[in-house]
Amino acid sequence: MNVGAMLQRLLFCLDPEQAHRLALFALAHLPAPSHGKPDDPMLRVEAFGLSFSNPLGLAAGMDKNGEVPLAVLRLGFGFTEIGTVTPLPQPGNPRPRLFRLTKDQAVINRFGFNSEGHARVHRRLAPVFATPGRRGVIGINIGANKETLDRAADYVKGIHAFADCADYFTINISSPNTPALRDLQQAMALDDLLARVLAARDEEAEKHGRRPVLVKIAPDLTLNELDEIVQVSRQRKIDGLIISNTTLSRPASLRDKRAHEQGGLSGHPLFNFSTLMLAETFLRVEGQFPLIGVGGIDSPERALAKIEAGASLIQLYSGLVYQGPGLARRITTALPGLLRAAAYPTLASAVGAKAEDWAAGKLRADNVR
Repeated sequence: MNVGAMLQRLLFCLDPEQAHRLALFALAHLPAPSHGKPDDPMLRVEAFGLSFSNPLGLAAGMDKNGEVPLAVLRLGFGFTEIGTVTPLPQPGNPRPRLFRLTKDQAVINRFGFNSEGHARVHRRLAPVFATPGRRGVIGINIGANKETLDRAADYVKGIHAFADCADYFTINISSPNTPALRDLQQAMALDDLLARVLAARDEEAEKHGRRPVLVKIAPDLTLNELDEIVQVSRQRKIDGLIISNTTLSRPASLRDKRAHEQGGLSGHPLFNFSTLMLAETFLRVEGQFPLIGVGGIDSPERALAKIEAGASLIQLYSGLVYQGPGLARRITTALPGLLRAAAYPTLASAVGAKAEDWAAGKLRADNVR
């Protein structure tokens, strides 16, 4: 049994949140698995004005406070996303707030933006961004404090706080665990938020360069709500959308007794919800900006399916819980062969190749291993 498998077995003996802390400790202090040979050139992606050695990233939620970004990249990820980070420190919701649905290869969380706050996370990241020859892309996922009266102002604070310590920003308005946060996805609120955030970004660009701004949306939107989000996003000329956050839905297929817990569901069962929303978004965006696909990726085949549904880049997190830290390298090693077997000459040629089939209901998770 290798070190990764031993660590995974140990983690499953612990409370999920304790296991999360131990995983971060291990990444920070234990030798990381060898990154192996360089990524296949076929996997290189140019998006948002950034270069990615491969399309696979670690989604926000694992490294909330920027403790291990370089260790994450050494696992084989092309990029990693820190956060969600709020302006002021806050503890989040009461414990327990993280639940494994082992029978379903899923996770439910209701953390509620537990964060060490801008100042502490910035102090931790400043030397990382000063590291000579740093490889990989590091994004910052920003959010609002629970008690703030002007949530848009909190996102503006995030832009100013991390303009020198972020390769890109994600505006998280889709967490289901902060009351009324998803109201920011409504057209008027979103338009005001983006106007203020992009103005802050452009102000900081004079000193630190232009940082791409992406918006992370929910998988539970109606198509009319999605239409409005895409319309506002295109009009404001954001750099991209991330599809999607966790879902409040509970598929009838769930078997684990913890399925009744409140919070956002992620992992294997999220794949259909998020991939359908991804395909619908891809068709509406019409190539104006790239998309990042998230939700239920736990194999190379599912990674390719996300790309075919419309994702230029992909992210995972819950898959690591059940597949272990070697998952990133397994996906990036297998993906070039899958692309060639499907007769895609480039990764870019696969992006959205099956979006219409997903949107029409012709494809589902049952079609993907």
